[in-house]
Amino acid sequence: MADTSDTRTPAQIEADIKRRREVLAETLDEIGVRVHPQTIIGDAKAKVVANLDHTVGRAYVQVNRVISDVRAQFVDDEGAPRLERVVPVALLAVGVVGLLAVGRKRRRG
Repeated sequence: MADTSDTRTPAQIEADIKRRREVLAETLDEIGVRVHPQTIIGDAKAKVVANLDHTVGRAYVQVNRVISDVRAQFVDDEGAPRLERVVPVALLAVGVVGLLAVGRKRRRG
C-alpha cells in the first residue's frame, strides 16, 4: 500500500501550492505566446526564409561548380587560355551571331 501520510506543515503545503501556481502561470503564458497568430506567422516566415536560404545556397554552389568546370575547359592550371578550345568556340559564336544577323535582314527585307 502507498503511504498517504503527509508530514509537511500547512505553511509548507501552501508554499508548494504557490510555487506550483507560478510554474503553471509561466507555462500558460508561454502557451499563449506560442499559439498567438503573430507568433505562428513569424515562425512560418522564418521556416520559409530558412528553406529559401538553403535552396539559394545550394544553387549558388552548383553554379560555381559549373563555372569552375567550364573555366577549366578553357583555361589551363596556370591561368593561360587554351587556344585549341577557345578558337573553335569563338568561331562558332561569330557564326551564330552572323546567321542571326542575316536572318533578321531577310525578315525585314
